[in-house]
Amino acid sequence: MDEVLRIAIQKKGRLSEQSLEIIKQCGIKFGADERVLKDRATNFPLEFLYVRDDDIPSYIADGIADIGIVGRNEYDEQGIDLTVLRDLGFAKCRLSIAVPHEFAYKDLLSLEGKRIATSYPRILGKILKEEGVKADLVSVSGAVEITPLVGVADAICDLVSTGATLAMNGLKEVQTIYRSSAVMIGRKEMGSKVKEEILSRLLLRIDAVMKASSYKYVIFNLPEAQLEAVAAVVGGMKSPTVTKLMETGWVSVQIVVAEDTFWEVFEQLKALGAQGILVTAIEKMTE
Repeated sequence: MDEVLRIAIQKKGRLSEQSLEIIKQCGIKFGADERVLKDRATNFPLEFLYVRDDDIPSYIADGIADIGIVGRNEYDEQGIDLTVLRDLGFAKCRLSIAVPHEFAYKDLLSLEGKRIATSYPRILGKILKEEGVKADLVSVSGAVEITPLVGVADAICDLVSTGATLAMNGLKEVQTIYRSSAVMIGRKEMGSKVKEEILSRLLLRIDAVMKASSYKYVIFNLPEAQLEAVAAVVGGMKSPTVTKLMETGWVSVQIVVAEDTFWEVFEQLKALGAQGILVTAIEKMTE
């Protein structure tokens, strides 16, 4: 059997869905049956292992998988000696301190001598040590929010999305201490040149998909006299692509614009006389 690269993916949940979506955008075809624990792509040498997210780092360290996609919080908490191949940018969340409403919280020093319940004692302990705060950490595997109510802890440190669960349990979020997103992790050595080449090909595709998601492809008509002014505003991957129109004095311009600057550029284009502005998403992109 030909050698393949094994990737560990969380079996269910939002992280799993987004992980599989970015692989699909790389043009890699595979099954989508949630009951299957192992699958193989049909058009790329990639094999999937669907497992619990907290097992992914150890699966890679033990050689069961070569790479995996996991939340950075899980990777940092376990502290296994692997390498982060890419920060994928999705599945963002934050690790925050939350306290009862009557707790007079000012900063991390307010936690001196307090009991803090958390599922992330390694991350929290490191941050408290850096800030010179000594506190008692209570490790809890689930339902962290209830610990102040039952007298187990004075405060908690947990992942927060909307804060609704905190409010339901009489808590308020007071400080974010850590931010996380999905990362692709792997062993520092793949063990074979074949796997290293497959990984390089996969990362090339992922980079193209990630880069494309940050840009828009824009086409518009423009008075030719304004061409230099527009070029100064938008640039492009190298420079704008320009095509003469049948109507004298007009050109069609094609540019690539970064998502975070699009609306500013759009306003400037309109001010320079651009018409018929068409904006489309980019599926893949490289330089």
